[in-house]
Formats: sequence, C-alpha cells, structure tokens
Amino acid sequence: MTPIVFLPGMMCDARLFGPQINAFSGRHPVMCHPLVGQDTIESLAAQILAASPQRFALAGLSMGGIVAMEILRLAPDRVERVALLDTNPLAEKDEVKRGRIPQIEAAKAGELRRVMRDEMKPNYLSDGPNLGAILDLCMAMATDLGSEVFVDQSNALASRPDQTETLKSFNGPALVLMGEDDALCPLDRHSLMHELLPQSQLEIVKKAGHLPTLEQPEQTNAALRRWLER
Repeated sequence: MTPIVFLPGMMCDARLFGPQINAFSGRHPVMCHPLVGQDTIESLAAQILAASPQRFALAGLSMGGIVAMEILRLAPDRVERVALLDTNPLAEKDEVKRGRIPQIEAAKAGELRRVMRDEMKPNYLSDGPNLGAILDLCMAMATDLGSEVFVDQSNALASRPDQTETLKSFNGPALVLMGEDDALCPLDRHSLMHELLPQSQLEIVKKAGHLPTLEQPEQTNAALRRWLER
C-alpha cells in the first residue's frame, strides 16, 4: 500500500494526527515529520523529502499544508496524491508578517505559553464538547516543541512563497479539506486551491474549526479514506 506522510501544523506534532494514524496504519505505512530544525519552507520541504519514501501520499494541515505545497514544487514526481487541510496557498500578507514580530520577541523572552494561550489557541477551534481537551493537547504540543521551534516556524511562514502555479501543475488525486468554522484559513482559500488543482475534491467538515483531525476525526477520516481510494 502507498505510504502516507503527514505534516502537522505550526507548533504541533504527530499527536495532531493521532486519530488518522490509528485509522490508517493498519493498511498503510504511516510517517509524520516534525517541522523542526529549519527556518524556511523550502529547507523544511527538502529535509522531509530526504527522509521520506521514494513515492508517497502527502497530507498536510495548516503549516504542514504549506510545506506540502513546497514539496509538490520541488518533487512533484514523488507525490502520488496530496491532501491539503485548513491551509493557505498564498504568500503571507505584510500585516500578518508585522504581527509575528512581537510574538517572536515574546517567545524569545520566555513567554511562549502566553502567546499560545492568548493569541493563537483562541483562533483554533469550533465550540464543542472536546474543546478543553483539544486546547490542552495543543498547549502540550507547543510547549514540548519550545520557543526555538516557534521562532523558526514563524520566520518560515513569513517568508513563504505563493504556490498557485505549483497547484495548477499537479495532476494527481487531491483533497482540499477544511473545518466549516476555520477562522484562520477561510473558505475562499480552499475554494482557490480546489479550482487550481485539476483532480481535486473539496470537503467541508461541519462543527470543526482549524483542527478537524482532532475536532471531527470520523468525518475527516472518511474524507481521507475517499481520497486514498480514488
């Protein structure tokens, strides 16, 4: 079976895909690469390619989706199919770049927990019965990764390239998936990716925000299963 490479979002690790790893590891070799040790999207993509199978299915959420698109640009022949979850194909806007500067300085000053608690976590999720537990997991992932990773990832996101031309040229099966209530990566970004990818399907997960893999794992797994079987 085709190996699956999962790429997590900013300040997340394999725990972001826990329900998906559980669901698919019985039939597919599964890998989850951390987005650490580099401060550009291109260098992260190159690092992941060096550690990945020769050919694989690629699924990335948020920052992981941004790195996945760079992998498509660098090595489209190695990607059998791609799933882009709650992400953005466009370069970062100047006002967003400016907003990262005080966050980076705060993280360097030992205030990562405050930045995550007050400025990032409130934007992640839809309201639901598991909200508290998922937010706690997000905080645990972020604090385990630490301030240096936060700074590197922030710089990588700020300098990321536009990937619209990359998506136009990828002809493999593609899934574009988002949580219905995603406040960070809204519908227009996903509609754009769907329009650009020639062989894509757009799926909107109800009662989910930016992290549908955790918020609505059954809906998300069903969509991923359809994508893998195409």
